[in-house]
Amino acid sequence: MSSIAISLVVFACVFGGAMLGMFIHLRLPKEHLSADSKEAVRLAMGVVATTVALVLGLLVGSAKSFYDAGNTAITQLAADAVLMDRVLVHYGPETQEARVVLRGSVVHLVEFKGANRSARTRFDPQAAERDTLYDKIEQLSPGNENQRRLRGQALELAAQVGHTRWLMFEQKAIPLPTPLLAMLVFWLAMLFVSFGMFVRPNAVVVTSLLVSALALAGAILLIAEMYEPYGGLIQVSDAPLRAALAQLMH
Repeated sequence: MSSIAISLVVFACVFGGAMLGMFIHLRLPKEHLSADSKEAVRLAMGVVATTVALVLGLLVGSAKSFYDAGNTAITQLAADAVLMDRVLVHYGPETQEARVVLRGSVVHLVEFKGANRSARTRFDPQAAERDTLYDKIEQLSPGNENQRRLRGQALELAAQVGHTRWLMFEQKAIPLPTPLLAMLVFWLAMLFVSFGMFVRPNAVVVTSLLVSALALAGAILLIAEMYEPYGGLIQVSDAPLRAALAQLMH
C-alpha cells in the first residue's frame, strides 16, 4: 500500500471515529453524559493519549533514522565510486574496462533509486553484476609494487561499493511496521470517538476534528514516506550520485 493510501486510511479511521462518537452522543441517555462520566472517560483517554504520543514519537524517530541511513548510503557510495575511479586511473590504461563497468554501476544505481518496489527484481544487484566490477579489478596483473598497492585499494573500494549496493537493495524491501501502525490508528480512532461523545455537533466542532484528523494523517504520511528513502514524495537526493557520474571517466 502506498504512503498516500495509508494516510487516507488513517484519516478515514480517525475522523470516522469522531463522527461515530457524535452519533453515540445523540443516542446516549442523559445520565450517561454526566460530569462523572466525562471525567472517567477523560482520565481513561488521557492514558491512551500518552501511549499514542510515545508510539508516534517512536515511529518518527525510527523513520528518520531509516531515512538518514539511506542518505548516508547514497553519499558514501558516490564518494567510494569517485575514489575508486581515481585509483584505477593511477593504476594505468589497462583499467579502462573496469572504469566503464564502474560508471555503468553508478548509472544503474541512479535508475534503481527511482524504481518502485514492484520493479525491485529488475534492479537486483546480483542480476545487474554478472560481469562484476570486483572480478574486473581482480583480473588485473600488477607489474610493480605500486600497481599491486593500487589494485589492493581498488579491491577494497569495490567490496565497499558492493556492500552499499546490497544495503540499498535490502532497505528498499523493509516495510513500515504494520502491527505498530495498526495499533496506533486504533488508539487514535478511540480517542476521537471519546472526543465526539461529549460534544454537541456543530460546524466549529466538526471542523476542528476534521483539521486534527488531517494533521494526524499528514504525520503518518511523513512517516511512511521516510520509510521509502529511494522513492516517493520525500526521497533522498541523488545529487551525490549524479555529481560522481560527472567525475567518472574523466
